[in-house]
Amino acid sequence: MTILNYEDSEALGHVQSVDTATVVVRVDDTEALRTLQVNRLVALQSSRAGQHLIGIIQKITRTALEERSGSVELDGSDQAFPEVNLCRITLIGTLVARLGNQSNVFRRTLETVPEIEANCFALEGEKLTRFMEVISAVTADGQRLSLGHYSLDPAAEAFLNGNKLFQRHALVVGSTGSGKSWTTARLLEQLSELKSANAIVFDIHGEYGSMAGDGFEHLRIAGPADIEAERGLVDGVLHLPYWLLTYEALVSMFVDRSDTNAPNQAMLMSRAINEAKRDFLSAGNHVEVLANFTIDSPVPFSIEKVLEQLSGLNTEMVQGSRGDKQGDFFGKLSRLIQRLEAKVTDRRLGFLFPSMAEAKSYPWLDTLVTRLMAGSTAKGGKGGVKIIDFSEVPSDVLPLIVGLVARLAFSVQQWLPSGERHPIALFCDEAHLYIPQDVATSAAENAITVFERVAKEGRKYGVGLVVISQRPSEVNRTVVSQCSNLVAMRLTNGDDQSVVRRLLPDSLGGFSDLLPVLDTGEALVVGDAILLPTRIRVSKPRNEPLSGTIDFWDEWSDAASKSDLTKAVESWRRQSVQR
Repeated sequence: MTILNYEDSEALGHVQSVDTATVVVRVDDTEALRTLQVNRLVALQSSRAGQHLIGIIQKITRTALEERSGSVELDGSDQAFPEVNLCRITLIGTLVARLGNQSNVFRRTLETVPEIEANCFALEGEKLTRFMEVISAVTADGQRLSLGHYSLDPAAEAFLNGNKLFQRHALVVGSTGSGKSWTTARLLEQLSELKSANAIVFDIHGEYGSMAGDGFEHLRIAGPADIEAERGLVDGVLHLPYWLLTYEALVSMFVDRSDTNAPNQAMLMSRAINEAKRDFLSAGNHVEVLANFTIDSPVPFSIEKVLEQLSGLNTEMVQGSRGDKQGDFFGKLSRLIQRLEAKVTDRRLGFLFPSMAEAKSYPWLDTLVTRLMAGSTAKGGKGGVKIIDFSEVPSDVLPLIVGLVARLAFSVQQWLPSGERHPIALFCDEAHLYIPQDVATSAAENAITVFERVAKEGRKYGVGLVVISQRPSEVNRTVVSQCSNLVAMRLTNGDDQSVVRRLLPDSLGGFSDLLPVLDTGEALVVGDAILLPTRIRVSKPRNEPLSGTIDFWDEWSDAASKSDLTKAVESWRRQSVQR
């Protein structure tokens, strides 16, 4: 039996016009008109028996119709004109009373449209409760992921389809203080409870250090203090050796493209790296790899040998017709060598140039990949959700390093046989910092190339993407356009609102008007992963992220200051936070 068993007398109005997914309803009862609210649900009679079309109220209008006639009123008295009350509704789906062995099934399809003069009913009270129960009970074709509760009915739990959320990528956006990190924490907690969870979180500011439980593992990119103490993976400290970088990434880091000798420098560096990798493989007797490796193959090599070879070319004297003369590249590699030496000795980049012998060994990559990508139940795996703290990585190389980890995950998935791939999700917090729309540096250009490929091809290889940002207008548009799921918190900037509007279906464009007035922790959720695109109040996570929000007035009212400025200055000088 259908849950929407209306009587004709309960109709609030009748269909006046139909245009694809938009319906205009004439409301004759003034009292009924007063009870209507924008963004509330209604049910309309379908042309098929046993079905009701579900819609969202987008606009309510009352218009006076001026009667035109040839006569002219001469006494000047007020004339009362008839009024028409109209309600514009966007159709979002169909409630089918019976589908196979199931009853009361909601489908996000519109196989029919209502007929002219069809009844329109308000979906409220007990009927709304029953409808929301139908929505909440639907598991679709995947595990349910509980995000919070529908604002339409606080008693109805809002579920997302976990398969479609990660298969088709997601975008989580919201201004500072809107609850964006809160929502991300909620998603991560739901994910961590799965038996074979597998995700990597790029934690740029250390916000998610508070996430706790068996499903979480906390890692951090090595800082200067970690280098001095020789901390490694055992301590949860990640070193990302330079030999993991692609040739293009190495060139962007070491070669000044504005230098007139840049092409020669790049060519000679490529030659030197190839030879250094060949020497390493020959010494280790890795015959099969030696026959097929390329300059981008993740093979260790000695940066010292590369420097030595470049220095030799830079000072090389060759035999000429009248004695020794300068070689072809004499003095042309000085800036490249200087940049190389500066990077190698930069304490902030110690994670790229580790002194630890094991980080330069052939098995190191196996250990690193296992730690990063093994699911919680896999051999060598720990927590299924790996939160990587990038807070000590210098901002000028941040895009390069985040892109390196993303490329590592994507490449491993790509080279696995299709039947052996265990899916992994990449959570890109503060994405505008390393996947920008406007490319300012070659390091950012490398990161964008990686994430664009993940966004376009990740689904084929079991790599999902969750893009999180407070400035969606500053995130690469290609990456954003590939996100088929949108979780939008409060947004006050016009440019950011425009990005969200472009992602919304035409029929739901009116949703964007709510963006500036959403409450903290409230979101508009639209996309393939949710059955009912609507407003959701996100549930509080068990462990709230460390957002770093400081109560200015309360702190200023306190008599004592907690800041140890001397300690901060010393940390600044040492380029390492004193833990």
